[in-house]
Amino acid sequence: MKILFVVDPLPKLKAYKDTSVAMMREAQARGHHVYSCDTCDLSARSSEVTASVHALRLFSDPHEWYSIKSQENLPVTAFDAILMRKDPPFDLEYLYATYLLELAETKGVVVVNKPQSLRDYNEKTAILRFPEFIVPTLVTREPAAIDAFIDEFQDVVLKPLNGMGGASIFRVRKDDVNRHVIVETMNQKGETSVMAQQFIPKITEGDKRILVINGEVIPYALARIPKEGETRGNLAAGGRGVAMPITSRERAIAEGLSATLKAAGLFLVGLDVIGGYLTEINVTSPTCFVEITEQSSYNVANTFLLHLETLVQKTNGKRNPDTLT
Repeated sequence: MKILFVVDPLPKLKAYKDTSVAMMREAQARGHHVYSCDTCDLSARSSEVTASVHALRLFSDPHEWYSIKSQENLPVTAFDAILMRKDPPFDLEYLYATYLLELAETKGVVVVNKPQSLRDYNEKTAILRFPEFIVPTLVTREPAAIDAFIDEFQDVVLKPLNGMGGASIFRVRKDDVNRHVIVETMNQKGETSVMAQQFIPKITEGDKRILVINGEVIPYALARIPKEGETRGNLAAGGRGVAMPITSRERAIAEGLSATLKAAGLFLVGLDVIGGYLTEINVTSPTCFVEITEQSSYNVANTFLLHLETLVQKTNGKRNPDTLT
């Protein structure tokens, strides 16, 4: 297969832990051809989408982890699969990229995750589709509603709707002397929507990342345990990642969502679960492949590529009989 990874600039990727890099290395090990580009490298003339891409050779070195074999401008139909792995924020440029990738789909190219569903499944608000698995949750632009929610539940977490890595997430108690300025700052005096969730004390046991690949629930989760003095488990916020088998409750949540996610074309999803409650549905660039694989010996990237090869055979194989060569 020829696989195009749409990612952040390569020098910015931390190869020792980056999931996209793990995917690239596994793809190369399985005999596939790996290419990369950024969203800014996608273009369209009429309905023909092209990409300015780098053909890559991958190495195991954590620092000098790739070399560029060539740089070309190719039609997207040159690829069997395109993996949209650009990190948030989900801004207008990200949105425009999904429009171009949707055109690629019309040409028979597998695009993971499905561009329409990247637009439809905001990583914060998507949990509202599954109320049976979540704690009390509010999404609003109304400052008074946020204040009332804090008064009702005493201890809450406030989140922006377009962040990642734990950025700008606040825990706010009813008696917090800074609660009003926190709400005012996040909400921009009614100009910005905010998510409020009842605080889950079991965050001390970890914010668990559960991976679902093409509907298959991976049997190990990465519990991201907050550092001392923190309530955020995100690795980007200093959390410690510990791989562990998923619990029966976590499997029930993941299996309760898996069919819906697969039907929506969400091939790779990272579910965040705290204390047995679903808190986020990550669809843009789910991570934790490396940590789970290193600590459990379950090769997540291998499972991902096996599913991707099967999907390409079922779809692109009709377009190109030699698609897996």
